Order: sequence, then structure tokens, then C-alpha cells
Amino acid sequence: MRRELESVEIPGEHDARERTWPVVESAFAGRQPVPRPSHWPRVAAIAVALVALVAAALSPPGRAVIDEVREAVGVERAQPALFSLPAQGRLLVASDAGVWIVQEDGSKRLLGDYREASWSPFGRFVVAARENELAALDPDGDVRWTLARPGVRFPQWTGTETDTRVAYVDRTGIRVVAGDSTDDRLLVRGARGPIAWRPGAGFVLAYATTREVLVRDLDSRRILWRADRPGGRSRIRALEWSSDGELLVVLQPFALRVYDTRGQVTSQDDPSDAARDADAAVRPGTRDVSVIRLHGSQSTLFRLATGKPLFSGTGTFDQVTWSPDGRWILVTWPTADQWVFVRADGKRVRAVSNVSEQFRTRSFPRLQGWCCLP
Repeated sequence: MRRELESVEIPGEHDARERTWPVVESAFAGRQPVPRPSHWPRVAAIAVALVALVAAALSPPGRAVIDEVREAVGVERAQPALFSLPAQGRLLVASDAGVWIVQEDGSKRLLGDYREASWSPFGRFVVAARENELAALDPDGDVRWTLARPGVRFPQWTGTETDTRVAYVDRTGIRVVAGDSTDDRLLVRGARGPIAWRPGAGFVLAYATTREVLVRDLDSRRILWRADRPGGRSRIRALEWSSDGELLVVLQPFALRVYDTRGQVTSQDDPSDAARDADAAVRPGTRDVSVIRLHGSQSTLFRLATGKPLFSGTGTFDQVTWSPDGRWILVTWPTADQWVFVRADGKRVRAVSNVSEQFRTRSFPRLQGWCCLP
């Protein structure tokens, strides 16, 4: 894009520069220094604003160019704030300020200074983690119990109305504790995750070690199946089950695999060296996997089964998660400082700008789950 802009010869460009330079020089001399932001969405926004000022000062062709640039780094007609979610349910979001609950009407509540969280079964509680603590909270932020452990990560809650378990990772390995904070025990020494409970009856946990992915039944203590890490020793970014518990998605940057209940690969994606997969999610009530692919300066959300693109843009998409009813998929776009809600058929989008500001954060907010249908 830079080379194209530099090669455009605009009538009157030199004279316009001569007229505008004294104004720019005076404004620069009288500026008030501020700390330089380090995070890319703000840098991109500043760059676009500067190009817009110069182009507008030069000529109508310049204004046409800047319209194209705006489109490249975000959805142009995005809402300035999150006024509501497009589907039922509530979002969990983690930012520098802590963990938030976002209601369907767009209202937000800060639960506390936690760095990760997930929903309990049926969305009645939240399990959250800070550096040396695991905590169970209600949606108002009231603490039900805490457990001091070193380096807590990946808290996950599963179970029935009367019997639940929380799995998490600390410096000793993967641990499991009852939903009332009793019977905390080490399950896999030294394992670092990630982890994911299988939906449905029983307590079946998928987890990653340095060499393989395993699925274990905690009641019988049996390993149901195991598979070598498909991308060698590269980090596993995420594990995710389909809502019926029949498929497990294992995501690495250069190797995505979908396994059935026997540990057999049913589908896969192997990006080239010039591309990588950033995230994946399974549509609720289906076995339809959607994947974020980063390739060069572009990102694309596509359906794994068909390769059909659902949404594309310039810069980096980071996370993807489905609404509980499976009608909308949320894509996070740090480069544009936007969230983009995409209809399941890809024919409609709703975008929200200024996401970082709304969650009081310098680093881009992280999605922790969208739950649940009434």
C-alpha cells in the first residue's frame, strides 16, 4: 500500500506541501509530549489519521485513497461502543483491568483483578484465576471460595446440577478440585495444558503434554485415547470440543486436527510456511469448525469443511467464538481495535470500535466464553 501511495502523482502536491508545512511545524513545536503507545491498534489508527489529513490537504484523489485505507484496517461503519450483543447470552472478557461480564444489553461488570476465567455449567458461576489464586465467583463478583496455588492458569469448570469439577494448571501440573473447593489433587505432574472438559455425562478431560494430546476419563482413571502433537513440538494454542462431545479440535499454528471419539483424525488443516492458524471454534449444535487464518498482511475467517471464507480483513484477527444459539460468530480484530460479529452465513456483519478503551486496557481484551441460552 505504501509503494502505491508513493507512486501516485497528484496535481498540485508540491504547492500544497509548501502551504501546509508552516502550519504542521508550528503545531509540532507547540505539542504537549505524551507517552508513546506500544500497542498496534492505536498505532494503526494514528497512521490512518495522518494519511487522512495529508490526503485531504492535497486533493480529491487523495481523499479517495484514504477512504480505501480506512476500509483496509477495520469495518468503516462500526458502532463507537458495544451497545448490545446480537444474540442471547453473556460474554466473559479478560483485560488488563481484570475479568468482566458483558450482558446482552451491552452493560459490563468488572468481577475483579483476575487474568483468566471460564463459566460454570449453566453459567451460574465463574471460575477465575490470578497469579497465585483460583477463585469461584457469582456473576455479581461475590467470592464463594478461593484456593491458593502457584501460577494458576486455564481454569475450566464442568459437571451437573449436583456434582461439578474444576480443572486447572499450576506449577505442579494439571490439578482437579471439586466445585465446592474440596478434594484438590494433582492429576498430571508437570503438564502445562491447555485443557478442555468434554461436554456431557461424566468427567472426561482433554489435555496436552510436551509430546502428545490425551483424553482421560477421571472416574475410571483410563486414558481413552492419545495422539502425537500434530505440529511437532510447537505450542498447542487451544483445545475445543464440539457441543455433543463427539469431536475434539486441536489447534497449533501450522497444524489443526479434528479427532473423533476414538482419536482418529476426521479433518485437518496444514497452513503453508507463509500462513498460520490463529484460532478455531465449533458452532454449537453442529460439527462445523470455523478457523482464523493469518496470511501475510491479511486475515480470513473460513469454514474448515468447505474452505468458504466468511469474513476477511487487513491486519490480525486473534480469537473467534460462537454465540450460544449458533447464529453469530464473534471475531476479535486487534489491528483495528474492533470486535466483528459475523452471521453464520457470512452475509451480515456488526462491528464495534474502541474495544480496548471500553475494557480499560492497553493489551487487546481476550474472550473467555459466551454463555448461555436461558
